[in-house]
Amino acid sequence: MKILVTGTAGFIGFHLAKKLLERGDEVTGLDNINDYYDVNLKYGRLNELGIARENIEENSFTVSTKYPKHKFIKLDLSDREGMEKLFQEEKFDAVMHLAAQAGVRYSLEKPHAYIESNIAGFMNILEGCRHNGVKNLSYASSSSVYGLNRSQPFKTSNHTDHPVSLYAATKKSNEMMAHTYAHLYGIQTTGLRFFTVYGPWGRPDMAPMLFTDAILNDRPIKVFNHGKMSRDFTYIDDIVNGIVQVIDHPSAPDPDWNAQNPAPESSSAPYRLYNIGNNAPVALMEFIETLENALGKKAEKNFLPMQDGDVVSTYADVSGLMKDFDYRPDTKLSDGISKFVTWYRTFYEE
Repeated sequence: MKILVTGTAGFIGFHLAKKLLERGDEVTGLDNINDYYDVNLKYGRLNELGIARENIEENSFTVSTKYPKHKFIKLDLSDREGMEKLFQEEKFDAVMHLAAQAGVRYSLEKPHAYIESNIAGFMNILEGCRHNGVKNLSYASSSSVYGLNRSQPFKTSNHTDHPVSLYAATKKSNEMMAHTYAHLYGIQTTGLRFFTVYGPWGRPDMAPMLFTDAILNDRPIKVFNHGKMSRDFTYIDDIVNGIVQVIDHPSAPDPDWNAQNPAPESSSAPYRLYNIGNNAPVALMEFIETLENALGKKAEKNFLPMQDGDVVSTYADVSGLMKDFDYRPDTKLSDGISKFVTWYRTFYEE
């Protein structure tokens, strides 16, 4: 299968591309390599895929030196002409769209970046699929769409009409746009609402990296809401296994969907939404303790109030993925953190 994976310089996109290549798929990677966080980490991921930094040029392909079926293009999603050309020339069988402007708090500072990437960029993905016969489209949504909802665990049957950040609003918009294209053009769209993903090559703006960097450099860690928070921490390998299942099994119309009582997570169109997480939230203080044990060092903690745009708890009901794909995340937190710390020391301390 020839698959476009957007965001391959990113955390999840890198791991997914590697998994697909190792099983024999042909993968075209795309990323604009922006400076939202350290580009050296992004280039490091690409290098692991055989894409050397010195060979990358804007809007042109770089062929992997490690995987014969992999090539990469540095391209911005909002570049309409560039995206049109990519789809016209490559003729993909499937698209897994992971690239986006990420981060809840950053959306308070740079809102236009989210519209350009997450709205205009997603439109270019949809139009590329529509005009080039791509019927299999999977894309990243987010647990942030649950917003003010306090019902736990979060279920895809919940309505998500009260976002608390622009980032969440753009992801909700992606789901609605995807449904429109599924309904009008028969594109088989599957949205995955990601919860807190961690592991080797993770994002430096996320808690595992922020905490580890602070602890090892004798700085206090910021513990928001005075530590009274929990997250559905999910190890990257479990996430990637779920994504691969979704790519291999495009959505279909739900024969039981009722227009008089419409279920939000499915449709008479080939449209599905799933939560993808660990189905077992971890208290923030437990997570910190596990990280301290793996590092062999205690953290100095600075307890702070809740941040704007944040939520107290995330807890994923993943029964949909379990039912449809036998999805079973099974990585223990201690094992996942241990693997993360081993990678961190290798990448940053050698």
